[in-house]
Amino acid sequence: LWPWLLASSGLSALVQLVTLPFFPDSPSYLLIQKGNEEACRKAIRKLWGEGDHQAEIDDIMREKGAMASTKTLRVLEVIKERSLRWQLYFMMTVMTTLQLCGINAIYFYSFEVFHTAKFEEYLIPYVSLGIGLCECLSSILCSTLIDRFGRKVLLWGGYTLMCSVLALLTMTLSLQHRFFWMHYFSVVLIFLFVVFYGSGP
Repeated sequence: LWPWLLASSGLSALVQLVTLPFFPDSPSYLLIQKGNEEACRKAIRKLWGEGDHQAEIDDIMREKGAMASTKTLRVLEVIKERSLRWQLYFMMTVMTTLQLCGINAIYFYSFEVFHTAKFEEYLIPYVSLGIGLCECLSSILCSTLIDRFGRKVLLWGGYTLMCSVLALLTMTLSLQHRFFWMHYFSVVLIFLFVVFYGSGP
């Protein structure tokens, strides 16, 4: 079953590969990058149907004018630009914490935690699959929550809950030899961590 499950991810890539030639080019790409207004109109008609789409074309033209007046910066120029310093620090902080938040360690050690929790050997891959499904569903949930609460609240809340779960997980793993039920509590915490990771950071 697992080889088929892994191969199924190639199915969506194959569908995209076959259908991609039939998709129209982006109207803004055709007008801004290529300067081909007729091809842009044709792409708009293919995407949105027949009708007067002059307002959309005017929007793209305004975007083209705004891009022409904006200077494209190289990486070193972005680093040296004082007006972009705080945005750069913020992005570096977010990306660094995302890499060091512990999700990779959770995925790496979850198999061992499930094994210690006395799960049957054949069930462990399916429990691991459940973790991936939890992350997928929580990411979908995040897309609905971000409009209501904003990115900042989700980041702070997600990282706070993840820190709390990691602290509890450290405690349960330390006490798992004293209390038999600690193994199952560790499994629940792993699932909670993945949910908070997917719905926050």
